[in-house]
Amino acid sequence: MLKRAFSFLVLLCLAAAIGCNASNSSSESASDTSGTTNGSDASKKVAVIVSTMNNPWFVVLGETARDRAIELGYEATIFDSQNDTAKESAYFDNVIAAGYSAVLFNPTDADGSIANVLRAKEANIPVFCIDREINSTDAATAQLLSDNYSGCVELGKYFVEQVGEEGTYVELLGLVGDNNTWNRSKGFHSVVDRYEGLKMVAQQSADFDRNKALEVMESLLQSHDDINAVFCGNDAMAMGAYQALLGAGKADTVKVFGYDGAADVVNSISEGKILATVMQYPKLMAKTSAEYAHEYLANGKRDFEQKIPVNVDLVTQQNIADFTAYGKKD
Repeated sequence: MLKRAFSFLVLLCLAAAIGCNASNSSSESASDTSGTTNGSDASKKVAVIVSTMNNPWFVVLGETARDRAIELGYEATIFDSQNDTAKESAYFDNVIAAGYSAVLFNPTDADGSIANVLRAKEANIPVFCIDREINSTDAATAQLLSDNYSGCVELGKYFVEQVGEEGTYVELLGLVGDNNTWNRSKGFHSVVDRYEGLKMVAQQSADFDRNKALEVMESLLQSHDDINAVFCGNDAMAMGAYQALLGAGKADTVKVFGYDGAADVVNSISEGKILATVMQYPKLMAKTSAEYAHEYLANGKRDFEQKIPVNVDLVTQQNIADFTAYGKKD
């Protein structure tokens, strides 16, 4: 009996010694059950709040940010706002109350998300926006943003080359409260609107959602069955539009253009189904945001640029061999 008691005391001492050498780590997880947490004990907690995980592109963005934070020694949790500003606000409340150290943030709404970021700032929690911006220059610590306008200028040029200087087309817009929606649309129209023979016969939002784009495109085809092309504000909508065209027997005659560099569209370009997309780099943006948070928390860095542009690339059937889903081939 004494031998067992002595062995138990030795094990307790060993456990205590290991705990003291674990860099003051904590295994606390976010209380919200919809968060996805990975990683072992960490001295700090990082929240990754993403607009939606119903789109593979944002899954890559969120999981890459989480995984890089874990590599840097943090406990990281993903929260899915489901494109709902109320859910996003509740997550910020939880993150602030739970004592998270930083937020890697993909906003739901350029204006509506500002208040959430300001609440975090008041609680001394730095927020690093990824991909989507907020309409404030003094709320977030930094914002890493794809150069959407320039990307769609290049896409617009290619659109004219492929469709010609005359024809009709429709445009599927993303979320109306997201600046990416309008920056992409403005970049595209800065080129295409120079050609009077190119007529946009319809412009409608499909919320960056594949299923909604399918429904919208099916409806538009009932009144515009002779279009030459579809410009979509992201790849999920491009796939939805292509599916609608395929169902209507028009997939071979209507040219589809997307934006993002998602796996489905990269494959479809390779197969000659979709003409082009613009490659964003979600992994680069996500990793950089986690590294910036680490520099802020561990190294005391404060002098971040407010808006940091990330270059994009036009991807077509001519250069598709250089690309893979969500980036360039190594």
